[in-house]
Amino acid sequence: MPQLLINAEFWSKPLTILLHNNLYNKQDLRTTVEGMLYRMRTGCSWRDLPKAFGSWNKVYKRFTA
Repeated sequence: MPQLLINAEFWSKPLTILLHNNLYNKQDLRTTVEGMLYRMRTGCSWRDLPKAFGSWNKVYKRFTA
């Protein structure tokens, strides 16, 4: 897995905000957020994200339907 940007101590803060805004606490929520941060940091396209962050096709289909 690529280097993570959010340590366990810091993750509790954005998790609280995300759950307060009615986002469900899915199992891979942290991985999804880490994938977004990785993409912003590297400037890669969604399809070039490492597999460790999940499949970009799921995200694309969810927001284009």
